[in-house]
Amino acid sequence: PVTAGSIIVPYGHVIGNEKWRGSEISQRLQGKIKLIVEDGLGLVDFHLSNKTCILYVSEADLVAGDEFKRRLVRFRNASSLVGIVIVERTQISDQYFLAVQKLVVLELGMVLLPVANQGEASQLIIQLVSFYVREQSKDHNSNPFLRKQCSHLADASVFRTVQQIPGVGKTKALLLLQQFGSIHRLCNASVKELELVVGQTVAQQVYTF
Repeated sequence: PVTAGSIIVPYGHVIGNEKWRGSEISQRLQGKIKLIVEDGLGLVDFHLSNKTCILYVSEADLVAGDEFKRRLVRFRNASSLVGIVIVERTQISDQYFLAVQKLVVLELGMVLLPVANQGEASQLIIQLVSFYVREQSKDHNSNPFLRKQCSHLADASVFRTVQQIPGVGKTKALLLLQQFGSIHRLCNASVKELELVVGQTVAQQVYTF
């Protein structure tokens, strides 16, 4: 299924597809940026922000045939997100690169970034996330209310507590704390206020809890 566009990325985080759990990219990102691994991302490999995501094309994908092309076309047809395509350009896959470049850039109108391996890809992701954080922080720095909210996220015990609520995982816990700033304000939030952050079903579970 194409679920691109239904993911909300918490401030300063990357959401990665379950298939990348334990990969070299995930290991290299740990400690550098906050990576949340989730299933159900559909065609997308990594969400960098609410509007931008990465589709990763490995050397193996290129050699295996045209399945990766169908995935890119399906993504472009079904999603309004900005798709950045990272392609492994190696000695083996170099013969396919020009055709991929033509498809991605000229036919699909997406950004293509070649890398030599997953290590380079992780560095690229870190740079892109840093850029988005700087852009977002301009808005946060101009608003003292948002600055105050962000400071609460450092409290790991509060974060763990919010995750105990049924239906609330890491992503929704971060979103709730970013929006309400504290357990006290979260407890006093109305169902309608909660719905704006996590949707109707989870909002009711949070309110009941």
